Amino acid sequence: MTLSEFKAIYWWEWGHRQLGRFVGLVWALGFFGFLLTRRIPAGWTPRLLGLGVLGGLQGAIGWWMVSSGLEGTMLAVASYRLAIHLGLAFLILGLIAWYRMRLKRPERELMQARRGREQLMQGWAVALIGVAFVQILLGALVAGIDAGRNYTDWPLMAGAFTPPGMWDITPAWRNLFENDGTVQFFHRLVAYGLFVLALVTWFLSRRSALAATRRSFDWVAVGVFGQAVIGIVTVMHSSPLHIALVHQLGAVIVWVLILRARFQTLYPSAQSVRG
Repeated sequence: MTLSEFKAIYWWEWGHRQLGRFVGLVWALGFFGFLLTRRIPAGWTPRLLGLGVLGGLQGAIGWWMVSSGLEGTMLAVASYRLAIHLGLAFLILGLIAWYRMRLKRPERELMQARRGREQLMQGWAVALIGVAFVQILLGALVAGIDAGRNYTDWPLMAGAFTPPGMWDITPAWRNLFENDGTVQFFHRLVAYGLFVLALVTWFLSRRSALAATRRSFDWVAVGVFGQAVIGIVTVMHSSPLHIALVHQLGAVIVWVLILRARFQTLYPSAQSVRG
């Protein structure tokens, strides 16, 4: 790595580490401050403490990820370690969003709302969460090996449905982590599956008698559609940084929207007779 190449990544690396430490500081000040003043609701201390533990684990995994780029002649981190690091970040984000939604409403109201939970939509929302999480991990693999910079045609890849040399690396399982064509192909494939699943879920949500439930899945459908469009634009422009960052931000938004819809099916909002 040349000095100019090192300068290009230095502030990203330094800023990311300082932001991680600042997040930990914010958690520590908030948690111990509320703990000492006894302002944490009953039963929430282990949950909020768990967020801090996960944050510490995230820091350790971050170093484990970075260290893979300091071995031998490697200048890039191992893609699977990057996927674990990003996956845990989205898990922490999901817990924060979920806790925020729960704490926003009184416990008595949540217990009453749970009696009217919509089991059908609840199951479909769980499916969306699972597929979206897999897609996020695949996105990390794409970023880890710069797989989005090749095969810039769409909907085909190099003029075919599957990329050339899809299983050239031996043993075959390494292609799932190291072959740019294979990784991008599965990222596209799961994106199509998530898009279809979101449409089916949106269609089924039309049967709900609750306007808030229907509206929450409206936003999921809009988010998934928008993210798919941004993903196509990203790959067709060979993943320039500014578009790739918008795509990553889109994943955050879609993730929270899906969790919000899941929460709405489990704890439906009260609705007047007029709807």
